[in-house]
Amino acid sequence: MTANRLAALTLVLGATLTMSAEVKIEKIAWNGWPNCYRISNGEAELIVTSDIGPRIMRYGFAGGQNFFWEQAGTQGKSGEPEWILRGGHRIWIGPEDVKYTYPPDNGPIKVEIRGSSLVATQPVEKETGIEKQIEVRLASQGNAVTVIHRLTNRGIMPLEFAPWALTMMAPDGLGVTGFPPRGKHPDVLPPTNPLIMWAFTDLSDPRWKFTKKYMTLRQQPGNTNRQKLGHFNPKTWGAYILKGEMFLKQYDANPNRTYPDIGSSYETFTNEDFLEIETCGPVTKVPGGATIEHIERWSLHRNSSIKEISDSELDRVILPHLR
Repeated sequence: MTANRLAALTLVLGATLTMSAEVKIEKIAWNGWPNCYRISNGEAELIVTSDIGPRIMRYGFAGGQNFFWEQAGTQGKSGEPEWILRGGHRIWIGPEDVKYTYPPDNGPIKVEIRGSSLVATQPVEKETGIEKQIEVRLASQGNAVTVIHRLTNRGIMPLEFAPWALTMMAPDGLGVTGFPPRGKHPDVLPPTNPLIMWAFTDLSDPRWKFTKKYMTLRQQPGNTNRQKLGHFNPKTWGAYILKGEMFLKQYDANPNRTYPDIGSSYETFTNEDFLEIETCGPVTKVPGGATIEHIERWSLHRNSSIKEISDSELDRVILPHLR
């Protein structure tokens, strides 16, 4: 190899090494909580606090907007006897039940750093006997995140429940989800997926918009009429478009399993403050000592403004980013 070619190769390798990123996890104080952890690779960052939870309280581009809602007046606090909205991303057990779904998560949790991953584990809930854990894995480059939710039955008797991952989005954005592939009559005669309503669901509410392929729900600050719908899609995904950027999470559902809430793998809810993008795992009978996992894949995308709610416009913004 000539000296010139060797020098050129050295420059290329040097540029690659300089451009490569790595995940940095550092302990910081944030929003009044003294024991928080920032996970960052220079492009994206997440914040998890060990003072309550487990919850992911921030996800966004480094230095950019927080896609997650933060409840005013509760940041930095802990020890409340009742469950607090708080904000961020959490793991629950479903189907929803006042006794088993709402144990407070207001106390300190254990945080472990395992290489480039952060694992946040809550003490066993006395109300359920379940240990909740969230593992966060940020890619070394880009902004992709793998979020692994683990629910362990720490009791002796088996328990039957479904994992339920809920992300509370910042106000004034647009939530979007997609239906399974559409077809034509009479080419496709069997039903393909349920659309699940709650007693308070009102399809005449103008915040709902439906196209052939998509369902959208707008978060409207101050609107106290709460709305919720669910559906099933083997390739479950939910997006949130906020100020020209987009949060996207994806989950693989199993059509051969039973899902909660009349078969929901995806649910969305809004009130006057936030919009939730939720994925549900299958209802599972979990023996004592056993663990089930529920995995979501997150990503962020710039230049995601839409001109109208239509199949073509949503295809343009969302389809390039779906797995």
